[in-house]
Amino acid sequence: MMKNKETLKCLAAVLAFLSCSLNLTAQRKETVLSEGWKFSRAEKLDKAAPAAEQYNDSEWQTVSVPHDWAISGPFDKEIDKQVVAIEQNGEKEATEKTGRSGCLPWIGSGWYRTHFTVENGCPRALLNFDGAMAEPEVYVNGKKAGEWKYGYNAFNVDITPYIYKDGRQNTLAVYLQNVAESSRWYPGAGLFRPVTLIETGPAAIKEWTITANTLSISNDHIAVETFGAEVLGFGGQFLGVEFKVMVGENEFSRIARLDREGRATSTVTFYGIKPWSPEVPQLYDLQVSLCELNYDGTISKVIEQQTKKIGFRTVECNAEEGFVLNGQPRKFKGVCLHHDLGMLGAAVNKAALVRQIQLLKTMGCDAIRTAHNMPSQMQMDLCDSLGMMVMAESFDMWIYPKCKNGYARFFKEWSDRDIENLVRANRLHPSIVMWSVGNEIPEQGMKEGPKLLRHLQDVVHRFDKTRPITNGMDRIDNALGTGFAQVADVPGMNYRTHKYEMAYEKLGQGYVLGSETASTVSSRGVYKFPLTEDKGKKYDDGQCSSYDLTACSWSNLPEDDWQLQDDKPWVIGEFVWTGFDYLGEPTPYDEYWPSRSSYFGIFDLAGLPKDRYYLYRSHWNQTEPTIHLLPHWNWQGREGETTPVYCYTNYPTAELFLNGKSQGRISKNPKSRLDRYRLRWNNVKYQPGELKVVVYDAQGRQAGSKTLKTAGPAAQLRITGDQLLYADGQLPTLRADGNDMAFLTVSITDKDGNLCPTANDEIQVEVTGSGSFKGICNGDATSLEVFTAPHMHVFNGQLVIGIQATKQPGIVSVKVSSKNLPAAQVELKAE
Repeated sequence: MMKNKETLKCLAAVLAFLSCSLNLTAQRKETVLSEGWKFSRAEKLDKAAPAAEQYNDSEWQTVSVPHDWAISGPFDKEIDKQVVAIEQNGEKEATEKTGRSGCLPWIGSGWYRTHFTVENGCPRALLNFDGAMAEPEVYVNGKKAGEWKYGYNAFNVDITPYIYKDGRQNTLAVYLQNVAESSRWYPGAGLFRPVTLIETGPAAIKEWTITANTLSISNDHIAVETFGAEVLGFGGQFLGVEFKVMVGENEFSRIARLDREGRATSTVTFYGIKPWSPEVPQLYDLQVSLCELNYDGTISKVIEQQTKKIGFRTVECNAEEGFVLNGQPRKFKGVCLHHDLGMLGAAVNKAALVRQIQLLKTMGCDAIRTAHNMPSQMQMDLCDSLGMMVMAESFDMWIYPKCKNGYARFFKEWSDRDIENLVRANRLHPSIVMWSVGNEIPEQGMKEGPKLLRHLQDVVHRFDKTRPITNGMDRIDNALGTGFAQVADVPGMNYRTHKYEMAYEKLGQGYVLGSETASTVSSRGVYKFPLTEDKGKKYDDGQCSSYDLTACSWSNLPEDDWQLQDDKPWVIGEFVWTGFDYLGEPTPYDEYWPSRSSYFGIFDLAGLPKDRYYLYRSHWNQTEPTIHLLPHWNWQGREGETTPVYCYTNYPTAELFLNGKSQGRISKNPKSRLDRYRLRWNNVKYQPGELKVVVYDAQGRQAGSKTLKTAGPAAQLRITGDQLLYADGQLPTLRADGNDMAFLTVSITDKDGNLCPTANDEIQVEVTGSGSFKGICNGDATSLEVFTAPHMHVFNGQLVIGIQATKQPGIVSVKVSSKNLPAAQVELKAE
């Protein structure tokens, strides 16, 4: 009898072990919850009711996520009208401001609801929100499962205690609220980034704990990399983590046993790697496997497996060489970007982000500052793969509020958690080379400022010791006086070019970064006469001149930054404000109506290049020729009047001809602030006809030319892909996945194909087949036409339409028409 009892105990132990072992093998499953959401504004609803499982949402709007509930408008000055003094602009007296946050209906509350199921007996489930605007509360099956405050941040909610695991449908409800005066620009509204359901076994790799840090890279392509991961629910099991990377045909792998805290670390030497850089964004697949191990340390069974993209690269800043990537000094050629995507609002879209990055790279841009908030994972994935360095920023304010209901409400309680999530969620990205913990923080001039900065830097370094930390300072005298500037790993200066040398001499770091530069303002295709260099110049039409000579009272022209970067080795580069125009902050027209978006962009809100694009390209992109003439040459009524002509080029010398007559051959002048980087003919008398510039290289050899003609009457509509990305006549191809987008430029031209630069005709858009109309934008900051209706007036001859693929492969037919012009049509492939 005793023998039988012992046998039964032994069998029970074996069965328990096998049961545990089988349960441990439950594989990770990720499901993006994008379709089938229901949405309603919440102002007229009982706040608690929509969280309930049985709530009737049949009358709600059906939407897909990502979603921005405010982008369809309408624009209304009353939405975000404020009587304030903008301290960042040096204002002392409060005045009525409109358009500061885009004049779109983002203020208020809303509910989202959807349903999901999990695998039978699912041991663990969580929801990942890449961002939710704002103050999200998450309910599962009627019970509150979690919340977050900062709309830009990614966060996870463990929903295991609240879900049905027997195949029944689960109800997910998310409540969001945006309060007035909580943002200095357009924040968007709603579930504007992806939501993902993650199911795992009882033992699983903890979210955001996989790390990969390059310790060194030698000149003969040998890299030393350290890996890490943390495991949940490992109990007393004999578990380990395998880290595996394929380099060409060679496999490099290590198995690390878990320590008592459930952590695994390993260091591997790789041979034959290609370092990641903006020029060669080489990525490798890192396969991370949670495994049961045999007693000899070999793998018995794989429990969970994840694959992450990594890049081998090193980053440092030092007084001798400045910013150093992979052992090579370089200076940032960067731009600041707000998160909105023009016609799409804040709703993140992969194709729109790809377009932004590709357009910036044609200019020679190599870095983005995510101003002034946490980036989306989608954007960081694309910066990895397309080759764009990133300064990942966190906050626009700390304890002292810059707007009445901003993040300062949450800073004391939430900032450490927000920093932790920012770093943990993003530290695998090789594109991120620097963290920023603040922008123009008022505490820079306060006694407690240095202590706060040091604390935030310590929080970052707790989770990532491999990257330097900066912040954007706009009051350098105050920051030096309090010791704030001395604390930063990388002293970042916003504007104040006249104080760079003083700051460098007083700081001990040995270098200075232009964390925010220029803020030159312009409107695409608009030119004002007489031509003068102005600070804050305003006009009756709410536009800014595109001669690129207008800055704000506190900002400067591009040349002021370039002189410092070219002449001072200790200036390690810049991040220009901004790469693209964005919704809100219509400086210098924040007291003018209608004006609802910025003028700072190198590209306009539609993604069309302003003249300033070519100025930056001529300086940054030295591998491809740049020859650009401005202004346009349709100035009826200005015959005989002085109409200056500029050429933006990376060649040193050029000769200008008007109707075949030379206007002079000139060269760039290194002793002249404006003529060092531009070629300017300031005394040209306008006559219709043809402008032609011929450029010469440093040896005096003719290197190219550019012609600009006076356009005749509008005669036709033309549909093209982005002309900076697609050859003439080439159109983008769509992926039939329901998300991919194509952006088409519509131009009004004369019979010979010359752009009509003053045309403002209304365009109608019709899309049929395997695609649909998604949005439209003309880049005019004063336009009140909504982005989501298939019609809009062109602005100075052009606009952009967004076409989204369906999930059905086939042909997408796009037709545009106008009252006085023949229609035009193109066909796109959706594959």
